[in-house]
Amino acid sequence: MARVWLSIGSNIDRAVHIAGALRDLRAAFGPLIVSRVYASEAVGFKGDAFYNLVVGVESPLAPRDLNRVIRGIEDAHGRLRGGEKFSSRTLDIDLLTYDQQVIRAEGLVLPRDEILKYAFVLRPLAELAPGERHPLVRRSYAELWAAFAQASQPLEPVDFPP
Repeated sequence: MARVWLSIGSNIDRAVHIAGALRDLRAAFGPLIVSRVYASEAVGFKGDAFYNLVVGVESPLAPRDLNRVIRGIEDAHGRLRGGEKFSSRTLDIDLLTYDQQVIRAEGLVLPRDEILKYAFVLRPLAELAPGERHPLVRRSYAELWAAFAQASQPLEPVDFPP
């Protein structure tokens, strides 16, 4: 079983799609480790604020098979593909890490670069796995969050029952 970290975001009917994603991920993988939910401004485009969180699962699936399950959950929530990279979304689930593997092949990049770029990914990941080390930079997620320019990407915790 691999420890997998997933980033989840939505800015269209946010509460509905986040709750649905958590339900569907539990059905697919069993118990989840769930961070707090944070509201953040849209990045790369003008749009409604996002709800974001990170979820941990244990999975026997290979990364590509896991990605197919994730894409199916997104599709079930009305995710449209093929548009602008930065745009509004009903549901966005990204595979952040798969154990400590580094993968750069056939369109799969792990760990995801977003971990080091965006507060809405790093903060909830540091919350759930503070002592775990990033597979490439070898610093803990807590260290990375402490060194992050937090004021540049404000996050607001949201009261959201998992």
